[in-house]
Amino acid sequence: MAEFTVDSALLSQGKLLIHTPTWDFDSFAAIGEELVTLLSATVKERQMDADLHTWLVDFEGSLLLLKAEHYSETIWLETLSGDEDQAVIRFIATLLAG
Repeated sequence: MAEFTVDSALLSQGKLLIHTPTWDFDSFAAIGEELVTLLSATVKERQMDADLHTWLVDFEGSLLLLKAEHYSETIWLETLSGDEDQAVIRFIATLLAG
């Protein structure tokens, strides 16, 4: 099982950076699925671009974007809108922190 840690520096912007083991574009799906399962969330849609994976994720009724940028090996969750989703991101940060 992968270890996930968080960087909460961007929470006020509705983003939660997630530190993971090393991955590449082709291996992201396994890490992404593990994270989604850990959060008891579900993936609604998946999109792949040249260097970016974007998944629409349902976490307890809140829709979030799970994004993964290949070159920087950066993974983050991002709100779609509003303060309510920011509270969800903060809650997820506490789940992953501990």
